[in-house]
Amino acid sequence: MTPRPVVGRRAIEVLLQAELPQAEGKRLVLVDAAYEDRGRDTEFTVRVDGEHRRVRVTDQESLLGIADAWQRHRTEAAAGQDDVLVVTGQVPADQLGWDLRAHAVRHRPLSVDRAEIVKQLFGATDVDARMSGERWLLDALLEAEPVDGGWPRAGAVLTRDRAVRALLEQRLRLGDTTSDTLDLDADTLFAWSRTPAGPASYAALATAERDGLAAWLTQAVGPAAATLMALAADGRGQDALPLGALASAALSSPSAEASGFALGTLFGQALSSFDELRPFADAATGVLTRWIAQAEGSGAQREDARGRVLDVLDHADRLAADARLSPLIGTDRLLPSGYRARLRDLATLLDGPAGHAEAALRELSEHQLSTVYADSTETACTAVRLLRWLRSPMPAVGSVAQGVHTHMTSSGWADLAVGVLAEGDGSRDGVVSGAYERLIAAARERRARLDEAFAHRLTVWAEGASAQAPGGSLLIENVLAEAAAPLARSGGRPLLLVLDGMSADVAVQLAGELDRRVWTEVVPRPRDGEQATRRAAVSMLPSLTKISRTSLLCGQPEQGGQDKERAGFTAFWKRRHRGRGAQLFHKGGYEGPPGHRLAPELLQALASDDIVGVVLNTIDDALADGREGARGRWRLGDITKLPDLLNAARDYGRPVVLVSDHGHVLDRTPRGHQPAPAEGVGGARWRTGTPGDGEIAVAGPRVRTPGGRAVLPWREDLRYTARQAGYHGGASLAEVTVPVITLVPSAALIPEGWTLLPSERIAPGWWHGEEGSAASAPEPLTGAPAAATTGAGAAAIDAAEETAVTRPEPAAEAAPHPADPAGLGERIVGTELYRAQRQFVRGVQDAKGDRAVAAALDALAAAGGKLSPGAVAAAAQAATGRSQRNAERFATVLERLLNIDGYPVLQLVESGRTVQLNKALLEEQFLGDAG
Repeated sequence: MTPRPVVGRRAIEVLLQAELPQAEGKRLVLVDAAYEDRGRDTEFTVRVDGEHRRVRVTDQESLLGIADAWQRHRTEAAAGQDDVLVVTGQVPADQLGWDLRAHAVRHRPLSVDRAEIVKQLFGATDVDARMSGERWLLDALLEAEPVDGGWPRAGAVLTRDRAVRALLEQRLRLGDTTSDTLDLDADTLFAWSRTPAGPASYAALATAERDGLAAWLTQAVGPAAATLMALAADGRGQDALPLGALASAALSSPSAEASGFALGTLFGQALSSFDELRPFADAATGVLTRWIAQAEGSGAQREDARGRVLDVLDHADRLAADARLSPLIGTDRLLPSGYRARLRDLATLLDGPAGHAEAALRELSEHQLSTVYADSTETACTAVRLLRWLRSPMPAVGSVAQGVHTHMTSSGWADLAVGVLAEGDGSRDGVVSGAYERLIAAARERRARLDEAFAHRLTVWAEGASAQAPGGSLLIENVLAEAAAPLARSGGRPLLLVLDGMSADVAVQLAGELDRRVWTEVVPRPRDGEQATRRAAVSMLPSLTKISRTSLLCGQPEQGGQDKERAGFTAFWKRRHRGRGAQLFHKGGYEGPPGHRLAPELLQALASDDIVGVVLNTIDDALADGREGARGRWRLGDITKLPDLLNAARDYGRPVVLVSDHGHVLDRTPRGHQPAPAEGVGGARWRTGTPGDGEIAVAGPRVRTPGGRAVLPWREDLRYTARQAGYHGGASLAEVTVPVITLVPSAALIPEGWTLLPSERIAPGWWHGEEGSAASAPEPLTGAPAAATTGAGAAAIDAAEETAVTRPEPAAEAAPHPADPAGLGERIVGTELYRAQRQFVRGVQDAKGDRAVAAALDALAAAGGKLSPGAVAAAAQAATGRSQRNAERFATVLERLLNIDGYPVLQLVESGRTVQLNKALLEEQFLGDAG
């Protein structure tokens, strides 16, 4: 006898709801199927045509059993009730007598068509023909129907894909039953494998249903789904993505054969063939690559993606260690262990030539987690930058002016690098930490040599330096006259922001965070043959707030406190600009009351025509409270109210002068280091008396101490008072150098005789690794303490300085981009097409305009096709002498000139921060075959 199908309660309910409305008065239903709960009767209630009917189901295997059950039901049913008896069983229809069949719905046993029932459950009028032969799917749909609301409506035809997606969502919470399109992909499947309940639900399904779902997913998602679902069925869904990452590492390793054996152990029976390994590995790495890209974003999404990536890959590394696979996959480009191995390889090369370390840095940057471990990658990059500086020729300090200038444009960046490395690396790898420690020691030793050479120059210079004889230096008391006053011409209203204690390394960090779409950095136009660079002033001596800041704000050598500064600031502008009003705000005077970011009085001043100054003490205060003991990096948001002040300056159209009164040195001495015993201590870094090792004696009009004499240490590890996070007052470059950064919110506010400073000319060449910035011969990283640079070492420095020039030289400045050797720009402007095009573009319709365009194109070509608008405008200005006051406007002119018929030869990209040239398209458009 052919076995009858097996039905459950839900199938019976659907059958009754379909048949009873057309069988009025009938209470017996014969079903040609076996009931799933054979051996016992089942009772339940079903809703038919809005009314509840009591149903009893009994499974009988003989004609006598059926007759007896029906007789009992009729006898036991209460009068007037319409309870229904459903008889399932194995009795053939031809054995049933007509006396029994007369009472049955349709007078015969009803067949159970699962496809028909499923169709009704989904509210469809037809069902995909393929489903009729898939009993596993139909049974699963009947069994898994949602209790609350049933299956979602499917429209006219219930497709197989729609039915399977609905089953996946209900059984495994995988997919979306409300979507009309296939919405499952590898990302969804691997993410599901990491949920606690999903894989467990799959493992609990019947074998036929698991196999059917796995086959459908393999067809829909790809071959990786088969392996993933096999792992889920084996209770190892959480291992799927980590194993995929390991498979990728193993298949890419030089020891792929040995790795494959270890992988087989890890996968077990989930991997039926090694042919399945590659698609599984590719799918997993594709998912992880997309997650890594999300981790490069910002906000909560970034942290969530970063956490997911590291959780998976750390798990992969643990699995590899357990299977003894780690040595075979080495420096894999996806796993954290591979990143750490590459970082360690880089660290071992920091004692040698810069070129070897740069190659290792490229390897590290190519690792897929380099952006996830962004801080560690940036620290490693900083280490290589510092190594380039150490391998570059030792700059001679020919004068105080040159020393301060070089510090602002080069050695101050080295201080920044040391500060970053001093924070350490998050990997906590002893090899990496040790390499960074040696690099810091070598940098400090070199900086000590520079400080000693500078101190010798400072001693001689201080004896006669004054506003009348500055020796080529910008003096701090002249900053208002030479940096702020030009911005006040023709009614300009500069805002002077004095960041007390800001050293060169802090200044370059803060300036680097400025939005270059808002702020344009400007400097006085350099003399012919020189490059535009940032400026720095020389502090008063000792480099103390009460001396240097007061002199800065008064515009002449002075000493005093806030009252003196306010009076001197007002007097300077009144004297300098024929009664021009000026207001100076100190700490406590510019912070707003509750509900206000800035004080209303300050906002009123900014809205007026007065010159405004604000003193910000955050950096100087941090030296005492220990903030820099935790980290040396500074951001705009770390300086109290600085972002608000910059925003207000922008809104009121005010140029800004970011300036300090002195710099500082950090305390990097070992714990327990004691103050140096000394006589006549006046502060942490100055005293009176006779200079000793690491100190100089200064005297002259710039030394504002009783008697005009002082002893100042140039060694950064010397102090005379209790320990703090940092100090100032001494004679080191970091303390005496005063950064001066001038910014305008509009090109129309660039003073006459000034020019914009391209972003490419801010950092020194060694910072970006420009060719020729590092010497080929390595300099041993001895790590000698600063105090060791005395005697013969100092004499050697003095001997080297005999040949040094006495005026500032931009030794660390990025070299200007050379003209195209083939004269690309000149060839372009010489074409007929260019001459025809320029007739329609204002501003370039003369010979100077042609030279400006040619120079801009040559500079872009030499830079690989990308420069900031400022650098492009500077190249044009250098070639013609014609000021390009608005760099973005000049770039827009170039766009209109070169982008014929809409072809993107030249574009402003990255929100206007970069000019991008397509050289190939330029040559094709203008030169054709001649290009």
